[in-house]
Amino acid sequence: MANVYVSSPQRHIRLGYLPEGPDNTLWKVAVHADPFGPPRWMATFDTPTPTELVTAFTTTLASSYTKGPDTFLSGTAHPIDQALRPLTQAGWTRTDTWAATVFTAPDQLAGLTYSRQLPSSQAELHSDTHRWLLWGGQDGYSSRWYVSFTSRAPIHLIAATTARLADPAPVLRYAPEVPSRNRGAAHITTFTPPVPTPLDVRRASAARVRTTIPQAVVRAPTVATASGPSAVLPVRTFRRR
Repeated sequence: MANVYVSSPQRHIRLGYLPEGPDNTLWKVAVHADPFGPPRWMATFDTPTPTELVTAFTTTLASSYTKGPDTFLSGTAHPIDQALRPLTQAGWTRTDTWAATVFTAPDQLAGLTYSRQLPSSQAELHSDTHRWLLWGGQDGYSSRWYVSFTSRAPIHLIAATTARLADPAPVLRYAPEVPSRNRGAAHITTFTPPVPTPLDVRRASAARVRTTIPQAVVRAPTVATASGPSAVLPVRTFRRR
């Protein structure tokens, strides 16, 4: 599947779905005060990131957009503890140092780091420097995912993501979607999928889209023969008198 880009009506918010991107980032959100200027803040989600986290973030962002620019452009309207509270309430371990605030899940399979040092905006937008970094899964390629937010990301959007991360409600996954390194730590309950399955529904929907796209009708050129009734009439010439 090719990269897909979506933007808000005034182009202040731009979202990219990047399966063909240059790195492991699958989702990238950039928010601009000036549609023609650099991003004010960004958020990124790696390829293995649970879909539920992306959905929680983008749903809250879309809702914030309808309330005006103050709700989606600035990250200073709420204290950072609003983003940390869901993890505290879920029993995560908090460690504070001069450099960062770190949260770790009880099973050691997820965490959050909030850097106390304010990086430059250029470093955040163009390097691996992160003010907020979430992670989950066993360490290793394709088994651990990362989510990052730059300094100006609104706190309530980060809070929506951390709340979903700490939610113990089970989620639906096909077996191949669970990395082998993580299966030993997962509580897996198998069941017979509904008929049609969600995958069947997506495939049927995609098929309908393909069949309903209007196709241009190209008529074959008419080949005239001298003896047939559909022979092209000769062009009549006119002489001046």
